Amino acid sequence: MPIETTTALPGTPLADAVVHLIRPVETPSVFNHSIRSYLFARLVATRLTLVAGRDYEDDLLFAACAMHDLGVARDGPHRQRFEVEGADRAAEFLVAQGVSAAKADEVWQAIALHTSPGIAERRGALCLLVREGVAVDFGGPLGAGHVEAITDEQAEAVHAGYPRLDMIRSLVDAIVAQAAKSPGNAPRYSIPGEFLRERAAFGRTRLEHACRSSRWGN
Repeated sequence: MPIETTTALPGTPLADAVVHLIRPVETPSVFNHSIRSYLFARLVATRLTLVAGRDYEDDLLFAACAMHDLGVARDGPHRQRFEVEGADRAAEFLVAQGVSAAKADEVWQAIALHTSPGIAERRGALCLLVREGVAVDFGGPLGAGHVEAITDEQAEAVHAGYPRLDMIRSLVDAIVAQAAKSPGNAPRYSIPGEFLRERAAFGRTRLEHACRSSRWGN
């Protein structure tokens, strides 16, 4: 992918509507993470020879990546684990934008499963790419399979457009705050459940510790 298009967003009415939805309700750090996840997912797609319009729909990939952390948005109901809450909100929003229920359900699956390694990869190209895009943005600790395929030039362009802004701490803070609002938000052994337990027990999650040595840092 030419470096000048590395940070290009779809620019479609649906993509613009998604940005308009998430920007006011997510921290700048989480918003940038969501957009970087899409940009990295698109680079992973190129590496896997997955083609937009044939193997996946670019608008849906953008929507799923951009809204994958909508469950920790400040205006949410915060009554379910954040992955499911975000998936529900995203699917409802897409249907309201005229997206078919079937396509909205594809996005629902991709968001709901983005913290489920070994499952997301088995549920089609969209789920795979969202999971891998998110993983690449963590720089290694969530799975380093495609991190090294990103060139330094590509990474610099992505981070220049969407700086990290202490992303790991900011995102974990948001997940823990959402998880603490109800026992149902943090089932044991789920990501939110473990983050909440580790923060209470140790003051820092294992993910935060691991990301200190990730390719991108925090």
